[in-house]
Amino acid sequence: MTAPTAPTAPRPEILAAFEEAKGFMPVDEGLALYAVAGEAAALGLPLVEIGTYCGRSTLLLAEAARAAGVMAVTVDHHRGSEEQQPGWEYHDPEVVDPVVGRMDTLTTFRRTLHAAGLEDRVIALVGRSPQIAALWQAPAGLVFIDGGHTDEHATADYEGWAPHVADGGLLVIHDVFPDPADGGQAPYRIYCRALASGAFTEVAVHGSLRVLRRTGAGI
Repeated sequence: MTAPTAPTAPRPEILAAFEEAKGFMPVDEGLALYAVAGEAAALGLPLVEIGTYCGRSTLLLAEAARAAGVMAVTVDHHRGSEEQQPGWEYHDPEVVDPVVGRMDTLTTFRRTLHAAGLEDRVIALVGRSPQIAALWQAPAGLVFIDGGHTDEHATADYEGWAPHVADGGLLVIHDVFPDPADGGQAPYRIYCRALASGAFTEVAVHGSLRVLRRTGAGI
């Protein structure tokens, strides 16, 4: 019996929800993420996202997970990354908690999932990525790294989560810019490290999105 083929695009209402959601991923990269998530979901393992923000890319992982009958897991402390703090370019005052005076994207994220009807396909882990990675025990069909963009945070995300990518699974890194004029270099450096490790082989490039398959041991 032939296994069912993963959909090549999300349902129109999910793509519309993605386009409406707060976030920074362009549509073409989002569609590429959805496609590779569908491929990885065929392994029957969870799809893990590091860096949730308001759930824009989570919608696409959840939709791929729904189609394959697996779960999407998303990890974030929901206090915003460095460039999202007050005074920085990507700060959004709409996601500041007026009571505590700090960013809190968790409520917006939950509303995003609820509106799209995908709450039952997502497990949201609220906390710091390295702390959660230290407790995580399961292999993942896909790990999507899109968290903090400092070397400290990108390296911690890579070291904490890349070991959990299953054999044949995918490591996807966002905001990879070989030219420093285009963007920060921390994601590019962990991408180079993954290639140099011999554990991962690049299989696709979509804008700033890099897709690598686990083809060896280690990180």
